[in-house]
Amino acid sequence: MHQEPVPSDPGRDGDPSGLRPGPDDHPSLGSPGWRLVPQSPDWDEAFLAARADDEDPGDPEEDEDPDNAPPPGLDDDELDALIAEARTKGREMAAEQAAVAEAWARSGHTAVMAAVASVVMGRRGPGMPGSADRYPAGHASPAAGFASGMPLDVAPGCVGLGSFLEEAAGPDDRYAGVTDDELIGVICGWDRDEAHASARKHAAVGELIRRRPGPEGLGWDEFAGRELGAALGVCFSDAEDLLSLADALQTRLPGTRALFRSGILSQAKAAIIAGATMLLDPEEARAAEALVLGRAGSMTPAGLRAAIRHAVMQVNPGKARKRREHAAKRARVERWAEGSGNAGLAGRELPPAQVLAADQRVTAWARELGKAGLEGGMDVLRARAYLDLLLGTDSRPLGSAPDRPGQDAGGGGGPQDGAGPGGGGGSGPGEPRAPVPAGPVAGVIPPGFAGRVTMTITAPTLLDLADRPGELAGLGPVDPALARDLATAAARNPRSTWCLTVTDSQGHAIGHGCARPAPASDRTSRPKPGTSSGPDPPAAPRFTLLPAGDPGPPGGYGTWRFATGIPGQRDWLIKIGPLPAGDCDHRHEARGHDPGVMLRHLAQVRHATCTGPGCRRPSTRADFEHNTPYEAGGRTCLCNGNPKCRFDHRLKQDPRWQVEQLGNGDVRWTTPSGRQYTTEPTRYPI
Repeated sequence: MHQEPVPSDPGRDGDPSGLRPGPDDHPSLGSPGWRLVPQSPDWDEAFLAARADDEDPGDPEEDEDPDNAPPPGLDDDELDALIAEARTKGREMAAEQAAVAEAWARSGHTAVMAAVASVVMGRRGPGMPGSADRYPAGHASPAAGFASGMPLDVAPGCVGLGSFLEEAAGPDDRYAGVTDDELIGVICGWDRDEAHASARKHAAVGELIRRRPGPEGLGWDEFAGRELGAALGVCFSDAEDLLSLADALQTRLPGTRALFRSGILSQAKAAIIAGATMLLDPEEARAAEALVLGRAGSMTPAGLRAAIRHAVMQVNPGKARKRREHAAKRARVERWAEGSGNAGLAGRELPPAQVLAADQRVTAWARELGKAGLEGGMDVLRARAYLDLLLGTDSRPLGSAPDRPGQDAGGGGGPQDGAGPGGGGGSGPGEPRAPVPAGPVAGVIPPGFAGRVTMTITAPTLLDLADRPGELAGLGPVDPALARDLATAAARNPRSTWCLTVTDSQGHAIGHGCARPAPASDRTSRPKPGTSSGPDPPAAPRFTLLPAGDPGPPGGYGTWRFATGIPGQRDWLIKIGPLPAGDCDHRHEARGHDPGVMLRHLAQVRHATCTGPGCRRPSTRADFEHNTPYEAGGRTCLCNGNPKCRFDHRLKQDPRWQVEQLGNGDVRWTTPSGRQYTTEPTRYPI
């Protein structure tokens, strides 16, 4: 069935639909690609050609096609003049379009141009851009146009798309005759259509804002939210959120508005971009959105939230820092009732370094509870440890606690003197031991959190040469000032480790090295901390990173000397080796099934999260998975291994799914419906 609306004019002769011929259609009679096809061995083409030459072509004026006739009352000269005028107007329109494009570029509206180009070039969104480049066989499916690579699979959301979706669904919404590939395309089409309808609704809300302006024409009237909420049956705060998003789309985010209207961005993703850029002025907001719109449609909401936060910090790190400091004044502990009948408790707007230290402390005590025989997974054990540390109780089963005084939670015992986190004895079988009136437990985590949590900071930021955002595993992007503070805190902890990663222009890791203590006799003189105006404060170490002269591993990026600037600490040497981006030399290959420590670490550097589609589980908590199974001759090497969480590890082993690891580190997944999605290596801050 055709996938375009039937025009009012049904066409002529053998083309009742009036549709333009497609690329796979037979050429029409007399067209450049047309020729007679022999139907029998005695077919005489020469005879037919000679006969055609003898035929009378007829009188052109008598046999003129009425549909192609010139307008009445025009002779040939007048018709030529009319055609010339039309061509002139066409050239003028093309020049005007070029001028508009140039004006958009000058005014910073490159995001709008990117949004329009993404639709024209076939970015599907929401979802991964570009399905597998395959075309369905000719059959009578009502959803054939939604198959991979077909026009409706990349068509922007609009009212017309909705009519095709209705037709594909059928009267009972059972999609009779539709293949799995086409059904996935239909689902994506409904998603784009839903986003388009929501974008049009927000455009109408934008018009309401113009009719209900706020003081001095800024924002909207204070009662507009109440009026809108009453009409939609939502609370005042929800109506205010709708007004806020509509205003941001109209005044600050033209590129987001264009992608939202085309269906590449959902309302939730548009709201993420609007919320993150709220502190920026319009020009800065356009610059920030332009950094993420090219891949926003293919990112999960969590991934987009991290990307736009990073973009905001990159565009204006000063404002990002002020927002963090302002929000810290609203630090609080929240308590709420869960829908199940249980309760929740959480701290909000807390200092990141202390949150990381507290999180490590909770995990350390949870492991002790597990060793003592307390039942439950790590989530349950961490929740119990959380309450133990707050209440000063000990949830270990009776008889499992050691007789000796507790040890540091990071090393094995309870987190304070006594048998557990609060000391004291038990109150009954299976019950937490009675709390004691002790103060906060000290000594679990040394001053400054240890580098058991990966923090990524650009070298220019660490050396105070530039202000570029960093990345903290489990928390996401951090502004440059906070990144330096966290690095300083980590430097004071002797258990912290340091690594150096080299990236390409896209942020993909192409080289990596881990720091090793420099020999005690191999110390080089460095400039002493301080400036011409006086010495630095004692608690402010100054980091240095200098070439060490050693060429380092073959094909790598040399050897570097790194120093924290803290008195008494030794320097570090970092030899940076290459990460394969094409042909692999197998320098880190393991002989058996299990990877070595360095091989596993490098795989986690290249992919900081699981390589499953849309999965963001940290690779440090994932399996090293062979793309070609080891038992089938696959190497235990970077070229044949990548991190997958246990769920995606099992998914890859499902025979309905196929997974390929490409030479550049990309992992391409082919689903049971035949569609393909690619997970690229991690993009680090650059």
